[in-house]
Amino acid sequence: MKQNLFVLAATMALGLTASAQEIIMPGVNLNRLAQHASESVNVTLDGPLLQLASGFLSKDDPDEAKVKKLVSKLKGVYVRSFEFEKEGEYSSSDVQAIREQLRMPVWSKIVSVIDKGENTEIYVKKDGDQIGGLVVLDAEPKEFTVVHIDGPINPEELSELGGHMGIPKLAPIKPGKSSTTSKKNQEDIP
Repeated sequence: MKQNLFVLAATMALGLTASAQEIIMPGVNLNRLAQHASESVNVTLDGPLLQLASGFLSKDDPDEAKVKKLVSKLKGVYVRSFEFEKEGEYSSSDVQAIREQLRMPVWSKIVSVIDKGENTEIYVKKDGDQIGGLVVLDAEPKEFTVVHIDGPINPEELSELGGHMGIPKLAPIKPGKSSTTSKKNQEDIP
């Protein structure tokens, strides 16, 4: 799943200024997590790199044309993923520090799934009547991943990309359809 998220992130982006890179989670020390992780992945796609990635997509292939169109609207894609040797090497407070930044009225949680010790949450950033960004938090006992897609994105378009170019098939994401847990349950699971 993590590797597929990286492929998704690498495929979907198109430009961001250096100062906006800090949007991924300002004030959260992800470097501390990297120091404790047995494996750490840091993907930052912005500016010319995203232009370059987009240039490799064919306009003639309908699937790649869809990806290219979606990518052309984005400002950036950032992925931070950490794998740990044993459980407990990151804490729920590490995750909570990120959740604190994803609050109303700017951000809305649209999906929260807790399954066998894994917690996945999807947040969307409101930009007028559009979605201006998306953050996925995926916390497992020995892994933690943050994916931030910055820029206008249509969740239905995102799900159409599933099954192409190494991107896993995705169920459609529909704002307003949320599976949530209580605040207590959220705090118990990283």
